Amino acid sequence: MINLRKEGAEIFVPDGRPVEEALARTTHMGIGAHQDDLEIMAYDGILACFGQDDRWFFGCTCTNGSGSPRDGLYGDYTDEMMMEVRRAEQKKAAFVGEYTAQALLNYASSELRDPENPDPLADLVDLFRAARPQFVYTHNFADKHTTHVGAVCRTVEAIRSLDASERPQKLWGCEVWRDLDWMLDDDKVQFDVEGHENLEMALLGLFDSQDLGGKRYDLATLGRRRAHATYAESHETDVTASMIFAMDLTPLIEDDDLDPRDHVRAHIDRFAENVLEVMDGILR
Repeated sequence: MINLRKEGAEIFVPDGRPVEEALARTTHMGIGAHQDDLEIMAYDGILACFGQDDRWFFGCTCTNGSGSPRDGLYGDYTDEMMMEVRRAEQKKAAFVGEYTAQALLNYASSELRDPENPDPLADLVDLFRAARPQFVYTHNFADKHTTHVGAVCRTVEAIRSLDASERPQKLWGCEVWRDLDWMLDDDKVQFDVEGHENLEMALLGLFDSQDLGGKRYDLATLGRRRAHATYAESHETDVTASMIFAMDLTPLIEDDDLDPRDHVRAHIDRFAENVLEVMDGILR
């Protein structure tokens, strides 16, 4: 039995199965900071599992959505009202996307970012042990949203708390508040997410409080995926119409002594070296 630590936290199972049974069938897991992060960044995992009997996506949203920007219909909503709206939207996405389950940890953003708060980490450890995912999608360390960085920090710490036999095969840091197109092609993970355009539009469109509330994440996300597909290769025709980029964080869960800062710095250094090398070959 999983007992999440934050008051109001819950695990929603769209098809009504017992929580333990639903988590046990997990193959792909996404850990996002906010409601709609999973649908933006972890769509590769959602798509891989959709309509499948042997692959199941488990979503985990860490924060409560209280600080969301709001406008229009939601302009006068209190934080408490927004929390309920965003919780309902995330559950709708879990149902439409046929997730095996959706965890809503209900933490404030400051609690997730706080390295001295043991509860978000402990919740994630419990969920990992119950779900045993093979593939995990989360935020990347180069994201400019500090709460997103908090989510990936807690995710890596949680996996490192597990025995080697309990750890996933792959961990990917995906893009939301900063694209990863700056990474070298040999470094970046490229997810082809073409197909089921109706599904991705439906999932992104379910978060009405955000799309209507002043941020058209639905249009921006679809546009970014199409742009990535086109600009991924300058000398070849497009091989897909939709692409998501990620940073491979698997080395961080294979080597506990590898500092995440060093891992990210290596990507940045290789990018900088490449840019300067090209310039050196062309400038006088």
